[in-house]
Amino acid sequence: MRVVWQLLAVVAVAAIGGLSVAAVRDNPWLTLVVGLTVAVLSVLVYGWVVRRTEHRTVTEVAREGARAGLGRGTLIGVALFGTVIVNIAFLGHYEVDGPGSVTGAVGLVGFMAAAAATEEVLYRGVLFRIVEGRLGTWIAMALTGVLFGLSHLLNEHATLWGAIAIAIEAGGMLAAAYAATRTLWVPIGLHFGWNFAASGIFSTEVSGNDTAQGLLDSSMSGPLLISGGDFGPEASAYSVLFCVLATLVFLWSARRRGQLVPRRRRAGRVEAAATLAR
Repeated sequence: MRVVWQLLAVVAVAAIGGLSVAAVRDNPWLTLVVGLTVAVLSVLVYGWVVRRTEHRTVTEVAREGARAGLGRGTLIGVALFGTVIVNIAFLGHYEVDGPGSVTGAVGLVGFMAAAAATEEVLYRGVLFRIVEGRLGTWIAMALTGVLFGLSHLLNEHATLWGAIAIAIEAGGMLAAAYAATRTLWVPIGLHFGWNFAASGIFSTEVSGNDTAQGLLDSSMSGPLLISGGDFGPEASAYSVLFCVLATLVFLWSARRRGQLVPRRRRAGRVEAAATLAR
């Protein structure tokens, strides 16, 4: 039942928060305030429901290390997306036509903060963490990655390839970031940094959603595997490549720290074999 209560709680916040942000989307300053409020509430509700249902200290959203984790994740996300754009621009398929909208970027801070926090507490905080405890890190990454990709098929300019790309690059990378750090702050920051760089800085399409213009007035062109088409640069082969590389780094870190969880049955066999060997 704990899974049901946790899902109900975080999905309720995500649904109400999403409607609230959408209602004020035409006002960037209200979007900033409402979006940041939704982000904070989603983490608080997650901490409350996990504490009530699992009777433990919710270390993955502990205040200690929150600022550092969010900052580190945000920097990684911005740097990763920046690398994608630099490579697309090098081929001549991303161009900056001039300055964009500062107020548009302000609103996108709130919009993307709400999206990052609500999605991370749902997909990594509840689903990945609980599945990992039962089936191990690898299966949990695969299952939640597929679910995360499929959820993006609901977006306005969704494509099958875009959903597959999201499942691989974001579903894998964000789960690996959680596995490596055992905190939700880094995945939330990483998710926010990537999305805000895409929309608030470089003014590109984000996962097939129409977003307000960010700091740069820009244009995209070129073949699907380079530009990502209507879905945006997240469907670019560059995004898949660089995010997979980041995933491997996070997994290496998780393995070095001994934080990859084996399948429960396999763990049981290992323990039984060790007992017999004695």
